Amino acid sequence: MASPVIYVVSDSLGETAEFVARAAAIQFNASQKFDIQRVPYVNDKKILEEVVEEAAGATSIIAYTLVIPELKEELERLARLRGIPIVDIMGPLLEALSAATSMKPKMEVGLLHRLDDQYFRRVEAIEFAVKYDDGKDPRGLLHADVVLLGVSRTSKTPVSMYLANKRIKAANVPIVPEVEPPAELYRIPSRKIIGLTIQPQSLLKIRQERLKTLGLTTDAEYASLTRIQKELVYADRLMAQLACPVIDVSNKAVEETAGRVLEDYYRGERDAR
Repeated sequence: MASPVIYVVSDSLGETAEFVARAAAIQFNASQKFDIQRVPYVNDKKILEEVVEEAAGATSIIAYTLVIPELKEELERLARLRGIPIVDIMGPLLEALSAATSMKPKMEVGLLHRLDDQYFRRVEAIEFAVKYDDGKDPRGLLHADVVLLGVSRTSKTPVSMYLANKRIKAANVPIVPEVEPPAELYRIPSRKIIGLTIQPQSLLKIRQERLKTLGLTTDAEYASLTRIQKELVYADRLMAQLACPVIDVSNKAVEETAGRVLEDYYRGERDAR
């Protein structure tokens, strides 16, 4: 049986509707996969006709964020004609806000993505993550919102970039037994430091694959179980000394690890108040 399709239709980027669609889809049995098709920047009725025609040929629903009344009405009309379930993501909330405040919404496309303060903070955080990646400049640790610690290949860089897109300034420091940790690390509140650890066998596979992609043999010390265990023991000792939260990233996606980092970060910020 083909996977049900969720068509996400928007007159802007469509991120909001896609996020809601994914949040809803994940509540269903993991064996039931949903195919989410985003259709952004819809600005004429012809595109709507094509989407509805395609949706009619599969088990599907349409979720949309259209603020232009004419497009919204046309999509609803076409979906009714073909018997396709349709969900207005923003409409009910706009109506409720309007009723509560006696104000009318602007109904302008793309307001969420205007160059506002949040946008600039995101750009600043991304630049920060790049500048202070992999312990390049320890001075940046003192200005970070979060400092990630971990041995090589524990997802420090991708997690830092994910956090940057959430406007969190993240620096990361590689842990190597033969290299003394930067002095700045001991000047940071422990709540801002998060350790990333991993099971030895998981790390062994990751490092072996990394060497293969570089065209190297997998018998290097870097990918030996003895070396990995030595690094992890040293890392555990350092993290215990710093009294920082530790997250096991074994078999975790970057998004999942970043979510745990954010939980620990905001919990630490609340406790510090």
